[in-house]
Amino acid sequence: MIRKTHVVLVHPEIHWNTGNAGRTCLATGATLHLVEPLGFSLDERQVKRAGLDYWEHVDLQVWPGWEAFERELPVLGEPYFFSTKARRLLWDAPLGAPRDVVLVFGRETAGLPAELLERYRDRLLTIPIESPHVRSLNLSTSVALAVYEVLRQRR
Repeated sequence: MIRKTHVVLVHPEIHWNTGNAGRTCLATGATLHLVEPLGFSLDERQVKRAGLDYWEHVDLQVWPGWEAFERELPVLGEPYFFSTKARRLLWDAPLGAPRDVVLVFGRETAGLPAELLERYRDRLLTIPIESPHVRSLNLSTSVALAVYEVLRQRR
């Protein structure tokens, strides 16, 4: 049985980060979900300008808002929400468990909305950062680390 990985970007703002997350999804067989509003256009010209010539191959779903996506969340898999405010490390979560997994990330400048952090507080994960001079990692870097941790655990 092939287990599916879903990467969700809630209100992403920077097309380069979304493009890099899409490349990671394509490389690993994950589905990329974008929750509107987006801080950029997905039209072909904008995508080409970002150098995303592989974009047509990304398994992509665009949602009109969080509420629409959240209605489908239970059928997609086991959700995990990434935040610098979380205490539980991604390494401590059973990301390789038998169910499909949904990795949810917030926008670059503000992360996930406070109401989602509160509603899903038992599903929050963080990526360890050792330096006190770094508040957070780049969104696309965080996506790559999380997706590859899923693959590592499933080996």
